[in-house]
Amino acid sequence: MKKLPINLKLIVEGEEEIGSPHLATFLRAQRERLQADVIVLSDTANLDAGLPSLTTSLRGLVVADVRVRALDHPLHSGMWGGPLPDAATALVRILARLLGTNGAIAIPGIYDDVRPLEREERARLARLPFDESLFRAQAGLVHGAVLAGEPEFTPYERLWLRPSIAVTALDATPIAGSANRLMEEAAARVGLRLAPSQDAQRAANLLADFLRADPPHGVEVSVFVESAANGWETQSDGPAFDAARRALAAGFASEPALIGCGGSIPFVGPFAEVLGGAPALLLGLEDPICNAHGENESLNLDDFRKAARAAVHLLFELGARSSA
Repeated sequence: MKKLPINLKLIVEGEEEIGSPHLATFLRAQRERLQADVIVLSDTANLDAGLPSLTTSLRGLVVADVRVRALDHPLHSGMWGGPLPDAATALVRILARLLGTNGAIAIPGIYDDVRPLEREERARLARLPFDESLFRAQAGLVHGAVLAGEPEFTPYERLWLRPSIAVTALDATPIAGSANRLMEEAAARVGLRLAPSQDAQRAANLLADFLRADPPHGVEVSVFVESAANGWETQSDGPAFDAARRALAAGFASEPALIGCGGSIPFVGPFAEVLGGAPALLLGLEDPICNAHGENESLNLDDFRKAARAAVHLLFELGARSSA
């Protein structure tokens, strides 16, 4: 068995889906034991199956729960509907304000800290392959539906480098067993994805203030910010990134792409900060149709095998670099 050419430390982190709230404290407490020259993380996607990708940016994420209360109990909609407000309808009106007709988020000031792209960054994005028909098919977009978001920006910009907003949960009365009545209370969860440069706490405050402002018919509106995590971005130059490019090319027999990620990985920033700015290599494993966060999540086994080979190549590439 061949000996590894470097000192390798493995960390399994189990709080990523809830924002990694305790990770930074742990990392600071274990700083000396965790010291490293390079950070390697495998929690991102490839641009396409068979196309290895290095991720150089992540979006941030704010998750907020908004609850509307209009009555102290439900009422018959025939006997009371008309002069009295309904909590579910009021909530829908509040949520509808979040997006303008131009596809942009309507929260005042939300774009103020979005970093504009440099010309070289736009050129790099333009060189990446994009097939809209394939994109629509991979996403399962229904016939007749069109792409959303800000039309003046490319799909990759909208996915990776611009904020976006979605209602990720609604809580009122299930359709099965429902009655014709005015709802006393309704709630929703709102997910606000942030550009890598945006301040998550600032965005959380703007979102909460916007949801609470001017409630329809004066209904009670409460907002609880469940989490607020910053995005992350890095430059893709230096010996560690050169080693990663060579390793991915060897493992996949294909030159790697530099991409962004529309998702959020809250632990990347704390790792890089606590480890003194050590370069972070985010290597892809997922493919576009893996159905992450959905039913029947999957993994392309051919890509998995190629990624495993690339990981071995990377260890020896980094080992050669450290001994040079």
